[in-house]
Amino acid sequence: MRVLFVINPEKTIFQYMAATAWALRTAGHEVRVASQPAFAGVITQAGLTAVPVGSDRNPWRITAHRPEVRAEMRVGILSPYDAFDHPEKATWDYLSTGLAEALNSWHKPQNFPIVNDLVDFARAWRPDLVIWEPMTFAGPIAAKACGAAHARLLFGIDVFGGVRQTYRALNAAATQPRDPIMDWFAGYGRRFGFEASEDMFTGHFTLDQFPLTLQDEAPGLRYLRMRYVPYGGAAVVPKWLREPPARPRVALTMGLSATEIYNGYTISMREVLDAFADLDIHLVATVADAEREALGAIPANTTVVPYVPWQALAPTCSAVVQHGGAATIATTALHPVPQLSVHYHFDQPILARKLTAHGAGLDIPTAGATGAGIRDAVVRLLTEPSFAARAADLRAEILALPSPNEVVPEIEQLTVKHRSAV
Repeated sequence: MRVLFVINPEKTIFQYMAATAWALRTAGHEVRVASQPAFAGVITQAGLTAVPVGSDRNPWRITAHRPEVRAEMRVGILSPYDAFDHPEKATWDYLSTGLAEALNSWHKPQNFPIVNDLVDFARAWRPDLVIWEPMTFAGPIAAKACGAAHARLLFGIDVFGGVRQTYRALNAAATQPRDPIMDWFAGYGRRFGFEASEDMFTGHFTLDQFPLTLQDEAPGLRYLRMRYVPYGGAAVVPKWLREPPARPRVALTMGLSATEIYNGYTISMREVLDAFADLDIHLVATVADAEREALGAIPANTTVVPYVPWQALAPTCSAVVQHGGAATIATTALHPVPQLSVHYHFDQPILARKLTAHGAGLDIPTAGATGAGIRDAVVRLLTEPSFAARAADLRAEILALPSPNEVVPEIEQLTVKHRSAV
C-alpha cells in the first residue's frame, strides 16, 4: 500500500515519525513524507522520500521578532489545551472560546501553506493511508479528499485528543453548541467534495509510542500502542563513550529546543555543574556551543559536549537529569536508569509527574530548581535502590510492547477498514 506522512516543519516532531515510516518501508510499502519545501533536507537525511508541498512559512520565523510570544509559547501547554492539565478550565465557555482562538492564531496559519498543494498531490498519488502528527490537520483534509484512511501519530501526552473529547461532551450539552474547528473542516469539505467528520481531529486511529504508565488515553478513541524507537538525526558515537565509565556516570540535558528555538536554558547550567563538582561521578552535560562560554571553568569530573546521541549515552549512565521531553524520557526508559526531570514546557510537567508517580525518578519544576536541589535529587537516585528497580519495571513494560515492525499488520488491517473509494 501507499503511505503518506504529513508534518509541519518541526524537526523534533518529525523524529518521532521516522521509525514508523521505516517499519512500513521495510514491510514493503511505499512511503513518502510531505512537508513545506525547506524541510525536505530533514526528511531525506532520515533516508525517506520527501514531497515538498505548498510554501515555506515556518511559524518560528514569524515569531522571531516577538520574544514575548515565544516566551508565552514555552510555558506549559497553550490555551485551550491547558485544560488537559487544569480541570477547572474544562468548561464550555473556556474551551469554545479558546478553540476558536487556537484555530485562527495557530491551526490555520500552520496548515494553510500546504493544504491545497497537499490535496493535489494526494489525489494524484492516491495513498491508502495518511499518517499525521496531531497539529498537522492538512493531513486528514487531504486524506478525506482522496479517500484514504488516516491516523495520528503522537509525540507525547495526547492533550489534543483529551481536550477534544472533553469539548465534544460539553458541546453536546450546551444550549447553543458551536464547533469552530468542525466548521473549518466543513469548509474544506465543500471545496474538495467530502463530508467533514470527527475523525478529522482525532484520526481513524492513533499510533502511540509510549507505555500506559507515561500516557493518558482519551475516552472513545482507538489507540495502537507500540514501542518507542529512538531517532535523533545524524549522529556519531564519540570514542570516549566506548569505554565503560570508571565512576557512576550522570547525564545532563535540557533539550535542543531550548537554544535552537527559544532563548536559552530554563536553569543555570553553571550552578548545576558547580553543585555536582564534589561528587564522585562522571557528569556528561550537553550544552550548546552558544552557551558554552558562559560556563567558565569546567569541573574536573565533568565532560561538556554540544551533542551526543542519547541512545548511546543513556545505557552507560547510573542516573539522568533531563528536561522532561518525551523523546529523552522514552529513550532513557529503554534502560533501567532512574531519571530526574527538571520540567517547564508543554507536556513535560505531566510526563515528569507520571515518571515520579511510577517511582522511576523524581521531578522538580524549573521555577523551584536550584543547583543544590538538583544535586540532592541525583544523590537520591544514585543511592536509593528503589529508583533503579522501578526504572527496570518501566523498561520491562516498554519492551513488552510490539515494535513498529510488529504493529504493521494491524496498521494494514485498519487501513483496509477505514479506506473509502472517492
